[in-house]
Amino acid sequence: MSADQRLASEITGSAGIESDMFKRKDIAHLLIHHDNVVGMHAVDGLEIKTKKIKDGVKIDLRLKEGTTVKNPVQMCFGMMPKKGLQHIVLNAVIEKDAHINILAHCTFPNAIDVKHVMDAELTLEENASYKYYERHVHSDKGGVQVIPKAKIHVGKHARYITDFELLKGRVGLIDIDYETTCEEKSTLEMNARINATHEDKVKIREIGHLNGAHSRGVLLSRVAVRDQAEAEVYSELTASAPYARGHVDCKEIVQDDGIVSAIPIVKVNHPKAHITHEASLGSVDSKQLQTLMARGLSEDDATDLIIQGLLK
Repeated sequence: MSADQRLASEITGSAGIESDMFKRKDIAHLLIHHDNVVGMHAVDGLEIKTKKIKDGVKIDLRLKEGTTVKNPVQMCFGMMPKKGLQHIVLNAVIEKDAHINILAHCTFPNAIDVKHVMDAELTLEENASYKYYERHVHSDKGGVQVIPKAKIHVGKHARYITDFELLKGRVGLIDIDYETTCEEKSTLEMNARINATHEDKVKIREIGHLNGAHSRGVLLSRVAVRDQAEAEVYSELTASAPYARGHVDCKEIVQDDGIVSAIPIVKVNHPKAHITHEASLGSVDSKQLQTLMARGLSEDDATDLIIQGLLK
């Protein structure tokens, strides 16, 4: 087995991905360990170009006009060492009438002092769709810093969906900063679900501009903080065109000595636009807790179950 094959096996295994998936010709994939591309395969209509940079990789991704990628593209960004920096620079263009789903696995199972930085620019042309599901596996030491920043332009009739979830391990530090601009009849959905414990810190900044008529946008966050963890969620949605519609939904649970703040900002700059918002911060629902405890669960187990339900 070559060094690249060994690293590919290690990062996919730590992320819980079936290795056979990367042998299939009908599934595109990109595997990056630190600053090395250890596996890459594209399908018809999808171009992936990579360039090694200091402590990372620059990725140029283009999906050609009219192409629909049948199976989710598998991306895996990982670092097996306990310390280090990984910097991913992503420039993606999804051309007119093209459609793609990406499942991104970010895995740092041994981290004591690891930083993962992503700087992304994404352009969706008319009637394109881009769904990006980001799944994280961290160590239980809390030694990971995840700092993704993205600028996204969603063209007419296009659809952009992003979903962030921590599957395993402690948060450490997560600092998300996404800003999206939407044209006529486009759709935006940004979702984040994070469970923070110990001294973890969560920062979420998501901004959506509904600049086109009949555009739609949803910003949704679900965060639970326990022990001495802290979370700050800033969600801003602006509607500046007729019949633009949006909703901001923040639900955060606080336990122990955790601290959480949620700042939902809604702006309407047109008399025919409409945005709603809902924010809920506090402890677990007492009625739910009592119901579960009445069925034999301990208070801790009942609380865990309620939090799991919130984060699904």
